[in-house]
Amino acid sequence: MKSMKTIVAAVLLSLSAWFATPVFAEIGAEPLVTVNINDASAAEIAETLKGIGLAKAEAIVAYRQENGSFESVDQLAVVKGVGPATIERNRERIVLQ
Repeated sequence: MKSMKTIVAAVLLSLSAWFATPVFAEIGAEPLVTVNINDASAAEIAETLKGIGLAKAEAIVAYRQENGSFESVDQLAVVKGVGPATIERNRERIVLQ
């Protein structure tokens, strides 16, 4: 009788693990949100880019208004407070349309 209980417990454990597996498979990454730095507001830039607060986002917008549209993502480095590490962290999020 004890071995029957062991077998039933093993079967139930196996079934519970089998049913739980699809739950883990459905976990995915967040969709990538992008921002067009050539027409977005400072608030939109700050909300979308990592490591860019409102003050840096306002500096990006001010640079854009004074110098025209950005021609490359790397050009953001000319904005005070935006360095290469910040650009790399956000490269996939930045659009230049």
